[in-house]
Amino acid sequence: MKGVFEELLKSEQIFKNRDVLRPAYTPEDLPHRKEQIENIATILVAALRGETPSNLLIYGKTGTGKTAVVKYVGKELEEAAERQGTACAVLYLNCEVIDTQYRVLAHLARPFNREIPMTGWPTDQVYTEFKEAIDDRERAVIIILDEVDKLIKKGDEVLYSLSRINSELNNAKVSIIGISNDLKFIEFLDPRVRSSLGEEENVFPPYNADQLKDILEQRAAMGFKEGTLGEGVIPLCAAFAAQEHGDARRALDLMRVSGEIAERHRESRVTETHVREAQDRIEMDRIAEVVRTLPTQSKLILYSTILLDGTVGGNDLTTGEVYNMYRRLCRSIDMTPLTQRRVTDLLSELDMLGIINAKVVSRGRFGRTREISLSVPVESTTSVLMEDYRLNTLTAHQAYQAYPKVGTEHYKPIPPQSRLPTGANAILNQFGKN
Repeated sequence: MKGVFEELLKSEQIFKNRDVLRPAYTPEDLPHRKEQIENIATILVAALRGETPSNLLIYGKTGTGKTAVVKYVGKELEEAAERQGTACAVLYLNCEVIDTQYRVLAHLARPFNREIPMTGWPTDQVYTEFKEAIDDRERAVIIILDEVDKLIKKGDEVLYSLSRINSELNNAKVSIIGISNDLKFIEFLDPRVRSSLGEEENVFPPYNADQLKDILEQRAAMGFKEGTLGEGVIPLCAAFAAQEHGDARRALDLMRVSGEIAERHRESRVTETHVREAQDRIEMDRIAEVVRTLPTQSKLILYSTILLDGTVGGNDLTTGEVYNMYRRLCRSIDMTPLTQRRVTDLLSELDMLGIINAKVVSRGRFGRTREISLSVPVESTTSVLMEDYRLNTLTAHQAYQAYPKVGTEHYKPIPPQSRLPTGANAILNQFGKN
C-alpha cells in the first residue's frame, strides 16, 4: 500500500477550486439578491452619516442567501467607511455555536482588544467591558446575530441589553441584525425587546429552479475544470434543490458531492448518475444529523415508534401505542416519562422534521387520534439513536420486558448483554421458543 497518496494525486482532477462550492464562501456577485442587498444597504447607510441605523430582523428558509447577503453588505459597509475615514466595525456571531449571554458579550469584546475569560466573570462585568471598549471613540458597530432564535432559547437578556445599549453610550452607535429561519421566534421575546429589536424586517423568498441554475452555473465556472460537468448535471441539481424549498446551500452541496463521487470512481466527468447518488447520500446524512441533535425524550419516542414498526399488521401506529411503549422504555432506563399530551406535541415536532408521518384521523364515536408511520430508514436511524448513552444502555433483555406482547410462557429472554436489534419483530426472533 506504499505510495497510495501518490497514485491518487496522479489521477485526473475534476475540481479547480472546491471551496467556492461550499456554503461558507461568499462570492463577489450574488445572483437574484439585488433587491435584498439594496434594502439592507439603505438601512445601514446611516452608519456612514454618523447616525444610528435601525435594528433589522431577516427571515427566510435555509439556503435563501440570508447570511451571504448580510456578510456581503457588511463587507461593503466596512470598505466604504474606510474610504471616507469613518470608524465602522461589523461583528458576526453564529448563535448556534455561541449561545449564552456571557459568551456572546465576551466574543463581541475581543475585536476591541478586551481579553475576557470564557468563564468566571459576572455577566454584568463582561457587559461593562464590551460597552467601554466600543465607546472609547466615535464609531458605528453593526452586530450580526446569525441563528438568533437559538440564542433566545436560553433567555433574551442579552438581546434586551444590546437593543438598549445606545442609551448608555456617549460616542459609539450600535445596530443589531438578527437572522433566523423561524418566522415566529419573535413571538417568544419580551415585548420590550420585540419593540426595540424588530424596527425593520426583511423576508428572503426561496429560489426557484431557474434562479438556482444561475447560481450553480456561476459557482461551477469557478469550482470545476472546463468540460468536466455533464450537460444535465446543473439542471438536475437545481431541480432537486428547488423541491427542498429553493435551498441554494443544498444545491451547492449536491453539485460538490457529485464531483467528489466522480473523483472517487476515478472518472473524469460528472454525470447525472453521480448527482442521484449524491442526492441519496446527502439525504441520509441530513436525517442522521437531525436525529443526532434531537433531545433524549424525542429520541426515546422515535425509538418506541421504530420498535413497534412492522408489528401492527401493516397498519399505522396510534399515539396510544407509541406512548405505552415509550413509558415502558422510560422505566427500563429510569427516566421520568412525559405526559401523553407532551408526547403528542413531540410527535408533531418529529412530523414537522419529516422523521415520521403523523396524520389526525377520525375514529367516529371513538374520537380522533393520530396515525403514525416512519418516514426514515429503520436500520440507519437506529444506529444513530444508539449513539446516545442513555438509549445505548437498553439491552435486548430490557426490550423484552418492555414489549407488551411477549409472554414468558412462549419465549425466554436472551442474555442481558446482547444489544437491542432493529424493530420489535427482530426482538421476537431473538427469543428462542421453549
